[in-house]
Parts: sequence; structure tokens; C-alpha cells
Amino acid sequence: MLLYKPKKSQGPKGNRLLVSVTVLGSAGPIRFVVNEEELVADVVDTALKAYAREGRRPVLGSDINGFFLYCPSVRSDALSPWETIGSQGARKFVLCKKPRTEGMEGDERSGSGRKGTGNWKAWIPKSLSIKISSH
Repeated sequence: MLLYKPKKSQGPKGNRLLVSVTVLGSAGPIRFVVNEEELVADVVDTALKAYAREGRRPVLGSDINGFFLYCPSVRSDALSPWETIGSQGARKFVLCKKPRTEGMEGDERSGSGRKGTGNWKAWIPKSLSIKISSH
């Protein structure tokens, strides 16, 4: 008599994806496997934990609310934390710190050149010009 034994690979529904998350200012991307049904907020949390576990610099912390996740190949605005990661149809993402708005002095805000729009493509050229001009 044979008993039906379900396969272990038939876990949660959805496909598993190997995602690559690049943190601005870090040496290279972090790669890990996620379920395509996972929320963006969960992917950010996993990326921050993997980043810290690997001892990467700069130190980012663990507050997922302080970061934006972008999908540069699909769109230029930040992903909603409540979207599923598989809805983008991409596997490469960029993780950026949100601009600080609380407790910033007027001098700091004018020196950064950012308006807090959340568009990382607009921020990169400005940050490069600041670094180049300071030499």
C-alpha cells in the first residue's frame, strides 16, 4: 500500500526569484532568493539584514522605513512597500536611503542639492558634481 507523500518543493505559491539589490555607496550588489509574492518591504528588510550580516560599509541600520527600493530598468520612482516584488518583472533593484527631513538645518539642506523628490536618477549627477568640485 502506497501513501501519497507531497513533495517538499510544493511550498508557498509563486515562483522564487534570485534578486540583486545594489546599495548606493556600497561595493557591490547583494543577491538572495525571494518568493515573487513577497512585499517590497520584506525584500528591503532581507536586504538590510544581509548587508549587515556581511559587514558592509557604510553602516545602514535596520529601519526599513528609512529606505526606498527602486527598479531602474522599469521606472524611476520608488516602489511602494505594499507592492509584490514579482509585479515589476525585474530582478535588479537599487536601495537608497530616504533623505532626512526632520531636524535638518537650512544650511545642510541647501548644501545637499536634493529636494527630497525620491528620484535617485536626479540625485546621482548632483552628488557626483559635488564630489568632483570639492577636490
